[in-house]
Amino acid sequence: MFATRPAVPIPSPTPFTAPTLWIHPPHDADAPFSADVECLKWQAYLALRGLANIHLRTDISPNGALDARLPNLLAAPSTLLAAHHIPQWADEQTAPDTDPLEGYTHQSARDESRAWVSLLEGTVHAALLAATPAPSYLQSLLSLKPPPAASIQSILTPPPPPLTGFASLFPPSGVRVSHATIFAQYRTAIAALSERLGTDKWFLGSSEPTPLDALAFAYLHCIVISSNSTLRIEVTRRVNLVAWEWRVRELVRAAFVTK
Repeated sequence: MFATRPAVPIPSPTPFTAPTLWIHPPHDADAPFSADVECLKWQAYLALRGLANIHLRTDISPNGALDARLPNLLAAPSTLLAAHHIPQWADEQTAPDTDPLEGYTHQSARDESRAWVSLLEGTVHAALLAATPAPSYLQSLLSLKPPPAASIQSILTPPPPPLTGFASLFPPSGVRVSHATIFAQYRTAIAALSERLGTDKWFLGSSEPTPLDALAFAYLHCIVISSNSTLRIEVTRRVNLVAWEWRVRELVRAAFVTK
């Protein structure tokens, strides 16, 4: 005959108190800025849309996120949103953005923004990847962060040549990634970004922040706090980029509640 025991109570989940963004952890435990540029981009997007009192969670594994990718937004007790649904949620919290130009001053500026997005997500992102040391096998096992969604060779334009295959009997295999070329292109990109910003409050002369500003902040912040001096010095020697990043950093900091 089996003895009966009282049921074990199931712990209650943490009560929902405010919208909560699930992000990769920050470099600095006392700062609210994710070390992952994709998460930080969405943090900046929410802050620059004027939203505030957003909580953060940094203890969620990507495997527990929608599409196995962070960030996710817990918008209500039973509503978890993937990143691509965040703009729609932001519209519902504020006045819907019915501007077909998305805040840009004119159509040509909106078209130009796509070129800057491509530069940031291509040339600048490749430099960040090249400057990041590969984690050890143990670190890879212990880290909450998944392998990068994009490799250097997948985002470079033009793609790097193969390591083998030219004038040989062996088929092409591997790639020849020139870090010197990557960093040369990166220096040119940062110089162009600084010149385009000039003394404007927002990129491309917009009167209000746009998605490009959120993306630019994410990359500039990750560069400014980078341990790689080759990356960092190209930004820190340009006063307008430093001042702009610092100003937007404070706006983003104010939008999030840290515990």
